Amino acid sequence: MTSAPFPEDGLHPDALRVIRPAYGTGSLADLLPSVSAVLGVPGAADVLGLTARLDGVDRVAVLLVDGLGAYQLPLAAPHAPVLADLAAGGRGHAGTLTSGFPSTTPVSLVTLGAGVPPGAHGVLGFTVRRPDGRPLTHILWGDDPDPREWQPVPTRLELAAAAGVRVTVVSKPQFEGSGLSLAANRGGAYRGAADGMAVADGILAALREADGPALVYGYHPDLDHFGHEDGVGSETWREAARGVDKLLDRLVHGLPPRSALLVVADHGQLNVPLEGRRDMAEIPALREGVVAVAGEPRVRYLYAADGALDDVLATWRGIFGDDAWVTTRDEAIDDGWFGPVPAGHADRIGDVVVFCRGRAIAAASGWEPPKAGQLVAYHGSATAVEMTVPLLIAR
Repeated sequence: MTSAPFPEDGLHPDALRVIRPAYGTGSLADLLPSVSAVLGVPGAADVLGLTARLDGVDRVAVLLVDGLGAYQLPLAAPHAPVLADLAAGGRGHAGTLTSGFPSTTPVSLVTLGAGVPPGAHGVLGFTVRRPDGRPLTHILWGDDPDPREWQPVPTRLELAAAAGVRVTVVSKPQFEGSGLSLAANRGGAYRGAADGMAVADGILAALREADGPALVYGYHPDLDHFGHEDGVGSETWREAARGVDKLLDRLVHGLPPRSALLVVADHGQLNVPLEGRRDMAEIPALREGVVAVAGEPRVRYLYAADGALDDVLATWRGIFGDDAWVTTRDEAIDDGWFGPVPAGHADRIGDVVVFCRGRAIAAASGWEPPKAGQLVAYHGSATAVEMTVPLLIAR
């Protein structure tokens, strides 16, 4: 972990306001249905109004840059002129979407790929508790539980492929066949791409090889990685932003005719100072009445012992004060944060949901690897910086 003081992440003051996921009007869940409508997939609704913007396009590439939240664009712009041009609308439409909730990578990847809110697809946190009490870390997910049963919604790639669209996924070779990849992106031919330039080449090759409607999904993780490790705004983060720009430069200037590139992200990030960190391992009261812990530091899921729910709520509210909104599972579901949640998915959310506010985290050393509480930048909660992602279009 980078020693304090951490790098400046350049956030505008309104970046820490709370916003809600815009399911059905402007969220990640609405992107691939809208793209599918452009490509003529039956039953797909163009909620985002992409048809007019992509008139004449029958091959669409969607690139997800992990960690490239909309509030990170001004900080990245001096190091990424192609990205800055896209964000300014120089080559197409520039706008924003919201992630789903929690604003964390596995939730967002499946929300995008399945085209439904998290409650429906069931990938409801970075880690969740299975019915038998064992934890499931979605980024380390293999074949237990079966991805098609844990995430039962057909992906938008499956539906597009069934309608005759040529579908390709371009991502890290080691992600092929993982539980998360199958939950989010099953239905497409897989091309392994070890780095950003390979991602660009794989996307362009898939677009060029298509002789009819095509949908290509690409994924690039570096910006998120270096934000977590060294902080948003660090030298390694700025170098990763330069790498994103090289990737975009190759894509934007290599698009074949009748093609479009849509650039999105899964979440943004914010740096969290040492004084904003509370750890269950260091504050005994936070452990009282808690039998299991899941989620992640910005959105903590707590499972309470029988009869202890009210005490857990009161203790966490007292210790965190204004630094967190502490509520029950039922209240969070009823308030619409996850979209509609079927009964079979509800227990994947903790009895208590802790939404961290401002620059605060709820670490859980002993319940999860110590590294989780030793990062520099975080995401997962409901602030604008975490929830707002760009939608950039190049033709």
